Amino acid sequence: MNTVSVGESAGRDVQERCSIGAGASPGYLLPLLQLSDSALPTGAFSHSFGMESYLADGTITDEATFAAWLRAYVSRQLAYTDGLAIRMVFDALHLGDLDAVWNLDRLLAALTLPEQVRTAAATIGRRTAEVGTVVAPESFLGDYLAELDAGRCHGHPAVAFALLAHAVDAPPAAAIEAHLFAAVTSLTQNAVRAIPIGQTAGQRVQRSLHDVVADAVATAMTLTDEDLGAASPGLEIAQMRHRRQRARMFMS
Repeated sequence: MNTVSVGESAGRDVQERCSIGAGASPGYLLPLLQLSDSALPTGAFSHSFGMESYLADGTITDEATFAAWLRAYVSRQLAYTDGLAIRMVFDALHLGDLDAVWNLDRLLAALTLPEQVRTAAATIGRRTAEVGTVVAPESFLGDYLAELDAGRCHGHPAVAFALLAHAVDAPPAAAIEAHLFAAVTSLTQNAVRAIPIGQTAGQRVQRSLHDVVADAVATAMTLTDEDLGAASPGLEIAQMRHRRQRARMFMS
């Protein structure tokens, strides 16, 4: 008679569950998580993208006012720039049109009116592309860096992120979601030390942005090319005012 002990049965159950879960996550998940890490060495942590202007004039003072600004920034600016740009890169790559990607990069630079934000996008975009070549060597990121070195492109994090996401077969919506939430995480960490608010408050803000990011993804997936670069004037004006602040913690 073949008998199996309770311990052996439990061990077998654990092995079966592990083997079932081993291939459950999509292959693009870890690359997206790596490139979405707030500790990624892109320099994003040194930029507030206009938040510091609102800190200086007293508009942002606590968790609630920061969350209100962040919701507006994601839904009224990032959805129409980074979110839509990622989808447009996917559309261009689906057609095998790299020239359209490079043209999009140049268009994003032209549409980014605040100088500090344009400079930040170029810097972070290049660093994202450089790190991305480590995460996904078989991508068009090397070609993108060649365009940057030749001065034919300016650099933008959404373009670099989309090139990596496409290379690892991520769906466009997943790529947009990961990129937008990475911005939420980075800016929340900046708010934690700049306002300051506590780490737990920062986590509450991030959780409250889940639906905002989801809505921004849905918006970006339905926008047309003519919507690219649309933003609330108040957000852009705050980003422009930042360069003339007397005291600054951040570069934008």
